[in-house]
Amino acid sequence: MFTCRSAANEDFNTIRSFPRNAEELYYMSPVLQYPLTSEQLVESTKHRLQQTVVVDVKGQILGYANLYGLEVDKHCWLGNVIVSPEARGTGAAESLIRTMIEKAKEVLKVQELHLVCHNVNTRGLIFYTKLGFKPYLVEKKMNHVGQTIAGIRMKLSVTEP
Repeated sequence: MFTCRSAANEDFNTIRSFPRNAEELYYMSPVLQYPLTSEQLVESTKHRLQQTVVVDVKGQILGYANLYGLEVDKHCWLGNVIVSPEARGTGAAESLIRTMIEKAKEVLKVQELHLVCHNVNTRGLIFYTKLGFKPYLVEKKMNHVGQTIAGIRMKLSVTEP
């Protein structure tokens, strides 16, 4: 139903439309500015690895994610996860994240995959927990409008069967 492939710069014109507002963009990346542009995405990928999109049977892009912060033989971080509003709840995100887990394990050869999910992103917290990620640290953060929120660091061992 869904397949994943490497992202190309021309994909960013579609991906830039996925965040519906500044809050959703903040969940995707606290450093990007709303409205998101293709140029911002191209620039942000310069220090990212394994940029990946999930597509449907027609080849339509439904989501995007990448990896960063590689510490060889230890861990890396899942970043810039965003799914098209129309594809949320369809299984596209799960397909994308499972692919990113495999890339972390098989390509980057790390033992753990880490991420940060914000306390106000209840749907994301439930989703990542369902996939086996476990919280290990809560950090005080300021969101895009200066409100205090919690950044919840989560990790998943990718070496366990």
